[in-house]
Amino acid sequence: MPTTQKAAHPTATRQEWLAARLELLEAEKELTRRSDDLARRRQALPWVRVEKPYRFDTDEGPASLADLFRGRSQLLVYHFMFGPDYTAGCPSCSAIADGFNGFVVHLAHHDVTLSAVSRAPLPKLQAYKRRMGWTFPWASSFGSDFNPDFSVGFSEQEQRQGVEYNYRRGKPLQVRTGETAPVSVHAGMCGTDTATYTRELPGMSAFVLEDGVVYHTYSSYARGLDGLWGMYQWLDRAPLGRNETAGPWWRRHDEYATR
Repeated sequence: MPTTQKAAHPTATRQEWLAARLELLEAEKELTRRSDDLARRRQALPWVRVEKPYRFDTDEGPASLADLFRGRSQLLVYHFMFGPDYTAGCPSCSAIADGFNGFVVHLAHHDVTLSAVSRAPLPKLQAYKRRMGWTFPWASSFGSDFNPDFSVGFSEQEQRQGVEYNYRRGKPLQVRTGETAPVSVHAGMCGTDTATYTRELPGMSAFVLEDGVVYHTYSSYARGLDGLWGMYQWLDRAPLGRNETAGPWWRRHDEYATR
């Protein structure tokens, strides 16, 4: 758990608080308007036809990218960090995915399918899914170019040369090592080393199916995924905010001590 910040905080009368709150409300409204405008701009992006015949393994058997739509016209893919050599899924991705069960049914009734996709073989995904108590669709792209093509899966050679992620070409892998480094902590939680762990990266991609043709419409990575972290949306409204002073504090939901 994070260390609670004990620093003195200003106090006020209810009237003083209300004046400050109304000032903040104007800033929140402006942010909402900007967010609405960004959503419209996302939807206005041109579509790119997906030419490559990607193949996936799913609970229902082998599938194409079009099959992942499950009869709907829109597909949202969460690129879940679970590499072939992991023994468990990424804790951060797991925290995000904890919210999927609740709203996947609502999306399905609005012509949108949500599916996670990872490079680990299907049996590993199925076992982890059972452990977490999840029921949302999760496909394996093992042996496919899907993850590399959407900038969320890399080879050891690519990693050494520097990978393209979040629309930028990065430097060769240089991460802090040691048992307390955040990335090393999560690598250990996935049963692997830092280099292997970071050959997978998180993201989300959107697709549309029109007249039998699949088009790629949008992808987002890194901090662009913040809005998908349900716990962070709540923490940003809590008195102490994210209150992160000592690296990653979160665990998989079945790893916390009872509290």
